[in-house]
Amino acid sequence: MEVMLRKYGNSTVLALPPRLLKDLGLTAGQSMTMRSGPGGSITLTPKRKYSLKQLLAQCDSKAAPPRDLVLWEHARPAGQEVW
Repeated sequence: MEVMLRKYGNSTVLALPPRLLKDLGLTAGQSMTMRSGPGGSITLTPKRKYSLKQLLAQCDSKAAPPRDLVLWEHARPAGQEVW
């Protein structure tokens, strides 16, 4: 399939044929992440929306807190802060 790059204001756009959009399950206005690869290849990945439950499932609840957070929690006031 051949496609053409077109000028649109100060941008260059690529129009994807409806059949390709349907085959890929994509829709106009969908947010994507784009990466360039070797040999001029391009990878488009739909941006995924995560729920709080999914994000928390990736966390290790037994992991030690970062060192800078521990230091911050034990810091003394240095100016006019209200504690």
